[in-house]
Amino acid sequence: MTTYLPTIKQLQYLVALHEHGHFGRAADASFVSQSTLSAGIRELESLLGVMLVERSRRVVRFTPLGEQVVAKAHRLLREAEELSDLVQASGKPLSGELRMSVIPTIAPFLLPRILPRLRKERPNLKLFLREETSDHAVESLHHGRADCVLLALPFATGEVDSAHIADDRLFVAFPKNDPRDPPAEIPASMIDTMSSGGRLLLLEDGHCLKEHALAACNRPELRASATMIGTSLHTLVQMVDNGLGLTMLPEMAIDAGILHETDVVARPLKGKAPSREIALIWRKNSPRADEFRLLAEELRAG
Repeated sequence: MTTYLPTIKQLQYLVALHEHGHFGRAADASFVSQSTLSAGIRELESLLGVMLVERSRRVVRFTPLGEQVVAKAHRLLREAEELSDLVQASGKPLSGELRMSVIPTIAPFLLPRILPRLRKERPNLKLFLREETSDHAVESLHHGRADCVLLALPFATGEVDSAHIADDRLFVAFPKNDPRDPPAEIPASMIDTMSSGGRLLLLEDGHCLKEHALAACNRPELRASATMIGTSLHTLVQMVDNGLGLTMLPEMAIDAGILHETDVVARPLKGKAPSREIALIWRKNSPRADEFRLLAEELRAG
């Protein structure tokens, strides 16, 4: 009796549908038409002889067996990725395709400085970049959508290996006409007495910089009064420039000129741990570990 096995592509379509919960969005993420993705999943169901997805006009719901198949599909796809990585690692270091997720509080400030040199010195490297919040980037790594992630620690990453890139000091940013004339290093105790009643503006949930800022302040009560509203550091700077409060910025953003043409001033936060660690992480025991360590060296050199 002939046994027909699911294809990698069918499993990728199924996983994408589970992730996005919508045929159109899953098709976009898979770079195929909605009809192609839908047909691929129907073929998979026909092959297995079971229903994996309950379809209606408004809702996509996976059956209990469908949930089990998705979990297994994640593992199979990751094994397939590692097989490809094993072959890739046997060739010339830092060549071929490499997919790296980068968090939004690093990407626009570090990459423009590094990428031109990397393109020049590593012409055989095809680096595909994806900007994602920390939680989504880590999920992409463990599900095989990313080979490595450039992010800030501490953050819950699961079982990974990592390489240190840099320590990135945190600064308090406030309107330059603040009446308190803050000192050269601002203690956390002073934050709620500064600009606009001391309203601390932070990035919305999903951005690890919010947690790093609150942890560096070491004042649990600030969490309740802080306003989590910004979708980007540039948005927060504009809000501070318009007198709506103050915020926390990493040093790399300041060095990249985020405060240019604004009336915002930034001074270092005073404390025992006023910084975040920039690191490159990858799946534990990846066959491309040496390549990622080499990439980390390139990033440090930038």
